[in-house]
Amino acid sequence: MRKVKNNYKELIVWQKSVELAKEAYRITRLLPREECYVLSEQMRRAAVSIPSNIAEGQSRNTKKDFINFLSIAKGSNAELETQCILCVELGFVQQAEISKALLLSHEIGRMLTALKKALSSSDQIL
Repeated sequence: MRKVKNNYKELIVWQKSVELAKEAYRITRLLPREECYVLSEQMRRAAVSIPSNIAEGQSRNTKKDFINFLSIAKGSNAELETQCILCVELGFVQQAEISKALLLSHEIGRMLTALKKALSSSDQIL
């Protein structure tokens, strides 16, 4: 039997999602002032939601809860990715300015899927 990490901070997906949140905050500082209370705030909420849901899910100590919170984190990740794309499409930032965030987002998405799959297998315990 394999055991999932005892602390969410040990999970690489959590560490990378914290990095993505910091990147999202960097991007939102580039947005026009009129977007401060709309797109900027939504992006920050989605970004913070990813590591927060990973942490909460792992702390619940049941596979079912953890898988559910990973699904929420995956949704927030997709939401943030969409918002980054919108920033470019609306002309607020250049593609190069969101490239790191998009790479992290794609990697985190894959990691969340893999972790959910691993937790769903019978040889995983918390």
